[in-house]
Amino acid sequence: MAHLDRTRASQLMEAAGLDALLLLSPESFTYATGAPAGVATMWRRAGAVAAIVPADPAVQEAAVVTDLFEAAFRASSALTDIRINPIWVETGDIRGMEAQPPEELIKAAWARQGRAPGFERPETFDASHGFQLAAALLAERGLHEGRIGIEFDGLSVSDFRLLSVALPDAELLDASDLVRRLKMIKSPSEIGHLRTAVELAEAGIVALRETIDIGISRDALAAAWEKGARAEAGRRNVQNLTGLWEYVSVGQNPWTKGGVVERGDLIKVDVGCLIAGYTSDTGRTVVCGTPSALQSRLFDALQTAYGAGLPLLKPGIAMSDVHRATTDAMAKAGFPGYTRGHFGHGLGAGLGSEEWPFLSRQSDVILEPGMVLAFETPWYVDGVGGMIIENQLLITPDGHEIMNRLPSGLVSL
Repeated sequence: MAHLDRTRASQLMEAAGLDALLLLSPESFTYATGAPAGVATMWRRAGAVAAIVPADPAVQEAAVVTDLFEAAFRASSALTDIRINPIWVETGDIRGMEAQPPEELIKAAWARQGRAPGFERPETFDASHGFQLAAALLAERGLHEGRIGIEFDGLSVSDFRLLSVALPDAELLDASDLVRRLKMIKSPSEIGHLRTAVELAEAGIVALRETIDIGISRDALAAAWEKGARAEAGRRNVQNLTGLWEYVSVGQNPWTKGGVVERGDLIKVDVGCLIAGYTSDTGRTVVCGTPSALQSRLFDALQTAYGAGLPLLKPGIAMSDVHRATTDAMAKAGFPGYTRGHFGHGLGAGLGSEEWPFLSRQSDVILEPGMVLAFETPWYVDGVGGMIIENQLLITPDGHEIMNRLPSGLVSL
């Protein structure tokens, strides 16, 4: 299912003076088309696939698709105007064809693909050919001489040069920020993916907490979390769990991936599950036994800061204001030197667990309904351990909804 909102995309393009978007990254391709980008995008080079989104919503979208994933594309996407870019993998389709000698059968299958005489496959894929196919689709829409938005953030210099050759008369402009702003408002299905992801992650946290005991290793705790998350996915028959990640630490060094639990240790749990590529992000802190006075003092400050920023997470509030309120609360709690670049971020199907926009002092983003954010107040102190409060929130028309259900305070076990 495609998540791109054509109306919102058109409004953003009109404001930026763009005639179309040419989306080349695998994430943006899937976002716009609803179909997998395919294996040819594994090298993070552009030109294997492309999605074309005209600014005029009355003009049909189009895509460049690799031949290996043509069938998957047609099964997944509502887009019908596509061009096929051959990659290195040899293919053939004999379905529905009459029985004949193998050589003739395969030859007929290739002919049905429209192979020209002398056809040869590229080493991986031919980026120039992919760009030319995209240029042809733009030309059919009268856009080949227009102002075309490209995500420069994900385009190498060499690929930009090839694209410029394919579109010599177009004005290629950076639309990285526009695409980020388009993606920051989630569709109902995206919100559903993120909701399922955080529910699975929390089931894993419950399993991890039940495993905590003196002498248990960090790796055993991480394994318990993953087992619990996967078990919940199985219980609910979740078929689109596409990954898990964890940053679990034990003891006084918050960055270690080793160690075993000792009495008084902090256990920092920062974890996420991916549903159809959409990642959750949740952080919780546990202490084995009774927290020390220092642990309690530091964590209480984090709770105070979290409580100061949380009410501001609602439509119309600047993300920079949330950062300012959270930072000021840490200062008033006794730690004026505490500084953090951001107190949270968007969630989606980006490359990592953190997606733009950020709850930072530099942000110019105003919160809008439909955004899904992680709001966090972490602290990592060698000699004490890692501490984190992090929840996943949906910005609603009148405020926010916390998608997490587990308490976020310091848990003593």
